[in-house]
Amino acid sequence: MRSLASVDPTLAARALAASTEITTAALEGDDVDGVLPLVVQRAAALAEADLGLVTVRAEDDRLTVEAAHPVADGLVGLTLSARSAAARVARGGVPVAVDDFVVDPRTAPFVPAALRGYGPFAVAPFGTRERRLGALAVYRRRGAEPFSKITVDLLASFAAQAGLALVLAEGATARRRVAVYEERERIARDLHDVIVQRLYAAGMQLDLLGRRLATRLDRADAARIADAVDQLDQTIEEVRGTVRALRSPDPEPPADLLGSVRAEVDIAGELLGFPPSLDVKGDLDGVPSEAADHARAALRETLSNVVRHSGAHTVSVRVRRKNSLLRLEIVDDGCGIPKDVSKRGLRHLEERAVAAGGRCRITSSARSGTRVTWEIPLAFA
Repeated sequence: MRSLASVDPTLAARALAASTEITTAALEGDDVDGVLPLVVQRAAALAEADLGLVTVRAEDDRLTVEAAHPVADGLVGLTLSARSAAARVARGGVPVAVDDFVVDPRTAPFVPAALRGYGPFAVAPFGTRERRLGALAVYRRRGAEPFSKITVDLLASFAAQAGLALVLAEGATARRRVAVYEERERIARDLHDVIVQRLYAAGMQLDLLGRRLATRLDRADAARIADAVDQLDQTIEEVRGTVRALRSPDPEPPADLLGSVRAEVDIAGELLGFPPSLDVKGDLDGVPSEAADHARAALRETLSNVVRHSGAHTVSVRVRRKNSLLRLEIVDDGCGIPKDVSKRGLRHLEERAVAAGGRCRITSSARSGTRVTWEIPLAFA
C-alpha cells in the first residue's frame, strides 16, 4: 500500500473515513456486491472526478462495469477489452494515469464510445494480490485538470483497502451461510427422521383402530377418525415440504428426482420393516422440475397407501424414463385396496397425472395385491 504522508491531512482523514465506511458496510451485510456502488461513489468524491467506475474481471480477463457514479445509462454492464488499460491494471497490479485517455496511445485503441467525452483518467487495481477482483477507475471531462500523482496514490490506497474489505467480507459471508445451511440441515434431519416417522406411525395406528372398531362406531365417530387420518397425511406433506425448502437454499433448486425416489423408498422401508426393491432405468437428472414434483408426490402418496393399508410382504418400485415419457410402477403383494379405505389419496394420484397430461392406472385384488402405474409426458412440463 502506498504511503500517503504527503496527502493533505483533511483529504487523508476523508480517505480513512471512506475506507472505514466501506469496511463496515461490507462486513455487516450479506450482499457484498451491494457495497460496490458505495465504493465507486466514495472514490469519485476523493479524486474529485466527474465519473467513477468499478469493474470486475471475468475468466477471459475482460472487465465488466458493475457500478458507476454518477449512475448513467449504458455504463453498468459495459464490457471493457482484456487489452484495455483497466484490464492490464487489474492483472498487473500497477496503477495507470493519463492526461487524455482518448488520445494517449496506451489507452486510445480501447476507449468505448460511452466514455469518449472524458479525458483525464486514472485506474488502480481493486482487490488483493491473491484475489484481484478488478479495477477502480476515475475520469474527468476532457479539458479538465489531469489527476495528480498524490490523487493517483490516494486512489490506489483506497482501492486496495476497499478491495481487501470486500475479499474479507466474502469469506465472512460464506462462513455465515455455511453455518445457516448446517443449522437448516440439522432441523430438516430432525423433522424428517423423527417427526415424519412419528406422524406416520400415529396415522397407521389410528387408521388400524378405526378399521377394527368399524362395526362398533357410529358414522360420525368413524368419520372423525378418518378425518384425523387425513389431517395427519396433510401434516406429513406439509412437514416434508418444509424439509425440502430447508434443504434447498437456492430459489430454484435442481429437481433431484433420483434422490427423492430413493428417500421415499427408504422411508417406506423403515415403516414397513423391510426394504422395497427399487429399479431405475433412464436418466432422471434432466427431468424438468414440474414433472419431478408431480412424480415425487405421486410416489409418496402411493407408498403411503401401501404402508398403511396393504399388509404387504414385498413391494417393488420401478421408475422408467424413456424418451419423453416418465413412468412410475409400484407393485405390492398385499390385501388389495380395502373397500372402507378413503379414496382421496387415489384421486390425488389420478388428478396429478391428468394435470401433467398423463394418466394413472390402478389394478387391485385381495389375491394379487395392487399395481399402480403412473406416467406423464415430459414434454408437458
